[in-house]
Amino acid sequence: MWKLRPPLEMPLATKYKSILEQRMPKDPMSLIKLKRLSPEEEFPDLNRNYTCMARILTLQMYKRQCGRASESGFTFDDVIRPGLEDPGGPCSEAVGCVAGDAHSYIIFCDFFDRIIELYHHGYKMTKAHKSDFNYDNLKGGDDFDSQYVLSCEVRVGRNVEEFSFPPHCSRGERRQLESLAKQAFTQLSQELPGTYYSLKDLSEDRQELLDAGVSVDSPSLVMMKTGVARDWPDARGVWISQDTKLIVWINNEDHLQIVCTQKGCDIREAFALVCINLGRLEKLYEKMKHPFIWKDHLGYVLSSPAEVGTGLRACCDLKLSHIHKHAEFETIMERLRLRKSVIGAMDSSVYKIFNAETIGFTEVELLQLLVDGVKLLINMDKNLKQGSTIDHLMPAPK
Repeated sequence: MWKLRPPLEMPLATKYKSILEQRMPKDPMSLIKLKRLSPEEEFPDLNRNYTCMARILTLQMYKRQCGRASESGFTFDDVIRPGLEDPGGPCSEAVGCVAGDAHSYIIFCDFFDRIIELYHHGYKMTKAHKSDFNYDNLKGGDDFDSQYVLSCEVRVGRNVEEFSFPPHCSRGERRQLESLAKQAFTQLSQELPGTYYSLKDLSEDRQELLDAGVSVDSPSLVMMKTGVARDWPDARGVWISQDTKLIVWINNEDHLQIVCTQKGCDIREAFALVCINLGRLEKLYEKMKHPFIWKDHLGYVLSSPAEVGTGLRACCDLKLSHIHKHAEFETIMERLRLRKSVIGAMDSSVYKIFNAETIGFTEVELLQLLVDGVKLLINMDKNLKQGSTIDHLMPAPK
């Protein structure tokens, strides 16, 4: 046993230090040589920017975040670019930011956590999100007044493990995602017959899609500003069930978007159809070793923080001739935890009514909020039409 001299053999950690350093994953930002000035000089102009991003972002936060990048190289400036490209208006409800991959929500958690809590009305990131696709738990939804409800839709987004999100993914990733989707659709069609159409080769099939009510126009301005429309229409496509009730988009805002639109007023049927086939797709992707991305505190992870949690948007096109003129209309919508957008001209009486949040509630709970809210709005509109008051119908905050 040595007493005065150290051993000739160094500890293993020191002995193999050079080898360990070579194997250690590098910080993505160390591989990117960006010519940038100080954070103070690079800080964006947020004057007249009405997005959630602008309400959250401060110089101190920018100093902490601007030198970071996700594992796939998505920088903080990439995150906030959508809000700088489109600052919105005084009534804007846009988040103004986007994630390039699932790791973005971790490396930029200081920013994204606050965005999610603001947009989703105080949802606390310390909570664990819960999911419930048991459509039998939904009460109602198949008994709307057809004089008021013109159509309804249920839309759910999903992203796949080990791939960057559409605002950031490469051409190769996008093409591999399309290949995975084709494999899944081949097996799904055994239970629900359908056809996959590549948007790249639509010369002969365009009219067939239009007949099915599927718009195949150029990508929207929002998709262009967020980077989703890069290399359009390469590796983009849509699968349509034989009865045209279910549609699945590939490589749009997210890797998958499952949509069921009902021209009638039975949102219960639309929800059930989405639940059943989304479950089938999830099992097929798990079988291919590419499950949908899920995090306990975020639920299903999507490219927009406005959609995390359930990834679900359910809406009804509603004809409201009187309630939209009421002084308390905005308060009513807020208490119902619903949002609205006008369909057509600004003075139109037709509104798209949809769930305000996507996290903090299960899928069934979000549909229940919509169903109950739509029924109440119809009841209020009928009362106002008859010249009655609606004070007794005012909802309590939920």
